[in-house]
Amino acid sequence: MPTLASSPFSRPRQIITLIAWLAICFAAAATGVFVTMGQWFADLNKPSWNPPSWLFGPVWTLLYIAMAVAAWLVWRTGGWKLRTPALALFMFQWLLNALWTPLFFGLHRIDLALIDITLMWLAIAATIAAFYRISKSSAYLLIPYLAWVTFATALNSAIWRINP
Repeated sequence: MPTLASSPFSRPRQIITLIAWLAICFAAAATGVFVTMGQWFADLNKPSWNPPSWLFGPVWTLLYIAMAVAAWLVWRTGGWKLRTPALALFMFQWLLNALWTPLFFGLHRIDLALIDITLMWLAIAATIAAFYRISKSSAYLLIPYLAWVTFATALNSAIWRINP
């Protein structure tokens, strides 16, 4: 893994940018403050393999940290100027991530959320491929995210199927 010294950017700029990437990634979770799960979600039929609610917070916390570090590792190899395509893919998947909660919990549109999360899965896979060409470490950091979104896509699909 590259060190702080192996980047063209100063140490303070790298640290500030890492904090910015963390803020960006955790901002996706902030869309949840605009919606409440409420009785609607409690009344939905869910598959037997639906994880307990308490699991989502810790998992997403770790995933957002890994996402931020992955984006930061790519950024520090040349910034937006040299890494625009890869970082733009990252931001696209982030946007899809941020949209899922309002679609599913806010609008109660399980169908649109399923389309969104499917597109998110594809965008994450494309981001991993783009990051791999720049920093293998950054790509590897996104693999747990892709795995979790694979599971979440299956869960979203199951909920959509069993709730007419």
